[in-house]
Amino acid sequence: MTETHHGAVPSPAAIAVLEAEGLVREFREGASTLRVLDGLSMRIERGESVAIVGASGSGKTTLLQILGGLDRPTEGTVRIDGRDIHALDETARCALRNRTLGFIYQFHHLLPEFSALENVAMPLLVRRMAAAEARARAAAVLGRVGLEARLGHRPHELSGGERQRAAVARALVTEPLLVFADEPTGNLDGRNAAQVFELMLELNRERGTSLVIVTHDERLAARLDRVVVLQDGRL
Repeated sequence: MTETHHGAVPSPAAIAVLEAEGLVREFREGASTLRVLDGLSMRIERGESVAIVGASGSGKTTLLQILGGLDRPTEGTVRIDGRDIHALDETARCALRNRTLGFIYQFHHLLPEFSALENVAMPLLVRRMAAAEARARAAAVLGRVGLEARLGHRPHELSGGERQRAAVARALVTEPLLVFADEPTGNLDGRNAAQVFELMLELNRERGTSLVIVTHDERLAARLDRVVVLQDGRL
């Protein structure tokens, strides 16, 4: 394992929010089989921040999707908060994701017909939270990311940086144990990228939310607790 530590190393007794063991992911291409992940294992402690780096096409996004329960491994297990996410049925898996995980992507994936407030409240409404409470919590989180004046704006009325901050707010509104971010600043200019990254680090420090960030930006990666390199299907 190629690994660099930048912060305090978690103690062995620390609580793991994620444990992945023996992950294999194969794709069939005609008569041949492409093995993208090759027996990969990793552990993320509560409150830890980890950057995953690697060459383009090395399987970083595939890994993130498997860790987040969005894709199934060919072999291996992923435990989130002690539960094997791929052993659950679809309903239970969705419930576990909604309760414990947040996702941020390079592109914001906000729903165009809804306002920033409605987009951010959506994960809470999926939980059957009362609409008034969901809107109040969404407004509070949007205020945290500097969008208190843009609550009623739809995505096309927001700048690129504002859209990505709204996407960060949507990932954080459920107060997840763990946030997965796939090149979250890759589509932003330097100033907006720095702003979004600072928001994520603040969340990590203040609330103990674990972060797993796929990034090509070495300066950003160096600010996290650990950097792991994905190469030849292994960390």
